[in-house]
Amino acid sequence: MGDLQASATSLLQRLIQFNTVNPPGNERVAQEWLAGLLRDAGFEVTLVGAEPERMNLVARLRGAADGPVLALLSHVDTVLATASEWTHDPWSGDVAGGFLWGRGALDMKSQTACEVAAALELAQSGWRPGVGDLLVVVLADEETGGSFGAQWICEHHPDLVRANYVLNEGAGAHFEYDGARRYGVCVAEKGVFRFRVRTDGVAGHASYPKMGDNALLKMAPIIERLGSQQPGFDLTPAPEALLRGLGLDVSVDPGVALDQLRARDARLAALVEPMLGVTFAPTKIRASEKINVIPSMAELSVDCRVPPGLGREKAEERIRDVLGDTGFTIEFAEQVMGNASPVDSPLRAALDRWVGANDPGATTIPVILPGFTDSRTWRSTFGDDVVAYGFFPQRHMSLHDIAPLIHGADERIDVRDLGFAAACFRDVTVDLLGAPHDRH
Repeated sequence: MGDLQASATSLLQRLIQFNTVNPPGNERVAQEWLAGLLRDAGFEVTLVGAEPERMNLVARLRGAADGPVLALLSHVDTVLATASEWTHDPWSGDVAGGFLWGRGALDMKSQTACEVAAALELAQSGWRPGVGDLLVVVLADEETGGSFGAQWICEHHPDLVRANYVLNEGAGAHFEYDGARRYGVCVAEKGVFRFRVRTDGVAGHASYPKMGDNALLKMAPIIERLGSQQPGFDLTPAPEALLRGLGLDVSVDPGVALDQLRARDARLAALVEPMLGVTFAPTKIRASEKINVIPSMAELSVDCRVPPGLGREKAEERIRDVLGDTGFTIEFAEQVMGNASPVDSPLRAALDRWVGANDPGATTIPVILPGFTDSRTWRSTFGDDVVAYGFFPQRHMSLHDIAPLIHGADERIDVRDLGFAAACFRDVTVDLLGAPHDRH
């Protein structure tokens, strides 16, 4: 694992030094550098994009016989970083104290580096898939939704990126629970049903507060209820499997199971709770355009996430549960269904085997991501033909360690986890695509 760790570390340092903050992204230079490495190792490499500076990379290593296609998926754009808030320059790629520092060290240039390091080692050793193909897919524009990345390439070049199995971001950092180490496998992502709440009143001069009918004051109890009242839970297959994997009784109300989890591990319960149903987060409000005018209208924007398989009707039901149905109007601003892959699959079995062999006593456990990744685009494009999981295993940094660092200052990764993850991608690739006599 030592050589693989060194390779992944070197790759990540260089990737971080490419400033690919999105917007504007400017991913082309980083993609061309990766393309050269993969092409020299024997991959068929294609660079395509909607704009010249927003290139997407697809590298293919063909197998000896027909079989499944495994895609190692990642993106190289990042969110903004404010250098003055960091201990190390966010584009330095410094290694200090056993950590590699920089924007993208966790989200997600680290996974790009580990997937590429694994692919390069396999190809340079002379290995070729016994069955199927290996794809390395590195995208632009994930951080702003994928219109130049996943969405564009799946719409315009679906055959280029068609795969049966996809490994992407979304989970994999370990957590300790009930005396055992668990590694999350992201099998599903919640949908986005953002909406606006509107209250109406009568305008008036602010020097006579009771002469008008202040729409903003009518919003106050709505905000209070959104903050204090929990919508009912809606347990879907992925979080049900998670609760079962944690040894919790799902035959009772999910809220009871959550209380049991909270009593054992409050931090873990806080991460699990959003997976169990619809969530509401009020984020923006607007009313009068002038400080001396009582507003005749107030509008509150709410970020609403809905479990996969459920849609607008469920969101509306839970809105009524919390807010009632009078005194306001609702308008949906965005409606994206959640998405999921099967909890059990040959890919999940391969991940289970690898974790069991490389961290004895540890297990994987399915999780649902409250946010979204590019996996949603593969699932929506290719349907039941693809199983897409989020998995980037980290043994030395826990889920609780990394959660505050993603998109934050001093983002960093333990360099030992780069070797650990790269070995996983290498070994699982051989497990799934190796010669028939090597199959389990």
